[in-house]
Amino acid sequence: FGTIYQHAMANGIQVKGPAIYISHERTEEEAKKAMEEKNADLEVAFPVEGENIKESDLVRCYEMPGGKMAKLVHKGPYDQMDPSYRKLFNWMEENKVQLNGDLRELYLNDPSQTAPEELITEILAPIS
Repeated sequence: FGTIYQHAMANGIQVKGPAIYISHERTEEEAKKAMEEKNADLEVAFPVEGENIKESDLVRCYEMPGGKMAKLVHKGPYDQMDPSYRKLFNWMEENKVQLNGDLRELYLNDPSQTAPEELITEILAPIS
């Protein structure tokens, strides 16, 4: 996140929301395998405001797709999110909805200023 935030500050780009983690793995199994093999296909992002935003080799600006989302709020350490994901995936299965895009995590408070057990993460899953 630091590279993106530094790029934004150096170029006068206004950050307008929380840090976002985007996972391109489409199933729980793919995500676990990618994390174990340390080759996850992911992006980190911040919502920004403005036009003609300067990009770089490492930073690009685009509009994330919207749509219908399943949402779960996790409270606690990042490394203890597996039960929250399990609950989200179980809900999706019970309600017969399919993942229809990249999973997102929005970090609603700052881990450098918040105790791990007080961290709030919003998990969003685009669904159809």
